[in-house]
Amino acid sequence: MNIAALPYVMLLAFFFGSSLVVSRFSIGQFEPTTYIGIRMILSSVLALLVYAVATGRRLPRDPELWKRAGLLGIFGTALPMTCAVSSLQYQSSGVTSLLLATGPPLTVLLAHFLLPDEVLNRRQVFGVALALSGALVLALSGENGLPDVSEASPTGYLLAISATVCGAVMVIYARKHLRAYDSYDVGSIRIMTTAATVMPLSVLTVGFDLSEVDGAGLIALLYSALVGTFLGLLLSFYNVKRFGATPAMMTTYIIPIVAGVGGVLFLGEEITSAMLIGMVVIIGGIALLQEFRKPTGLLRRFPHRGSY
Repeated sequence: MNIAALPYVMLLAFFFGSSLVVSRFSIGQFEPTTYIGIRMILSSVLALLVYAVATGRRLPRDPELWKRAGLLGIFGTALPMTCAVSSLQYQSSGVTSLLLATGPPLTVLLAHFLLPDEVLNRRQVFGVALALSGALVLALSGENGLPDVSEASPTGYLLAISATVCGAVMVIYARKHLRAYDSYDVGSIRIMTTAATVMPLSVLTVGFDLSEVDGAGLIALLYSALVGTFLGLLLSFYNVKRFGATPAMMTTYIIPIVAGVGGVLFLGEEITSAMLIGMVVIIGGIALLQEFRKPTGLLRRFPHRGSY
């Protein structure tokens, strides 16, 4: 990886990792869907402002792009983000981030069966198996990363794994149907569609009660919208354009570290030996997938990333 990309990789990992910590704090005051809905509405407003002020950039008018990117927003962001944030009710941000980090290996595995030009070699097969076994280590150990909860809830693991599976499937969808479009346009429509999906659903199912939200909760919401979603989108777009997809994959390695350390410092979470073993195994598996060269075509234009 180009050494010049390292500061940008670190910054993006901080954006996404800290957003996960902030999300866990926020669900103590918000219903998960309310939190996600408001957050994505704020991010949508910021994305629209870019179209309004940026030279040479206009809001897309292609109905096919809106349809395809809209589906990506519903099933590739709204659904997995709701699952991931909801999982934070049962386990630490560190544990959830480790489970989400298995997204790239799972994507590559599914692509082997679903895309004719994404065939795995032996080294990559071992990398996928190694990374997924790291998640299995966490599950078998029953870790939740919470000092005041003695036993992990299967619900938390199920929600995080569901988020990972949804994200992996939709990366393949994007590879097949969206690679010819501008990444910022796709990302912006993705954010707006998520807001338009989650917010009405939240109002219908849990209402719109902000009575438990204090000043810290509002600051956390604004931070996650501005930093974790909008600036994360811009920086991801910039990194891929300037440095290629390898730095985007490197970000995946660092997010669990940021989320784990941030959870310990600010939320009183724990980092256990089982979590450390799982982290090393998962990161080792992802590293093998790259084979010290550019990622596969699947991840070159749509690297598996997201903010929670």
